[in-house]
Amino acid sequence: MSHKWVVVHSTAGQPQANLITSLLEAEGIPTQITQEGAGVAFGFTVGTLGIADILVPEAYEAQARSILDAMQSGALEDDKPYTDDTEKPG
Repeated sequence: MSHKWVVVHSTAGQPQANLITSLLEAEGIPTQITQEGAGVAFGFTVGTLGIADILVPEAYEAQARSILDAMQSGALEDDKPYTDDTEKPG
């Protein structure tokens, strides 16, 4: 069965796109990244050639946009202070 894929987000290059797709895939959403071939070959992260689009199947669009909205608003941030459990005693 073929899915219609829709763009849910655009980023500055593959590294940032990979982080976002990891978040969506952790929530069970299939993803694809597309970027202009020259941008990929030369590692561009700025300008038109640096734009990487994140696509999901149309059936997952609303769920993906909800997760991305939460990410952009900071709702997914962990406000707990970091503690190092490997600290030396006393």
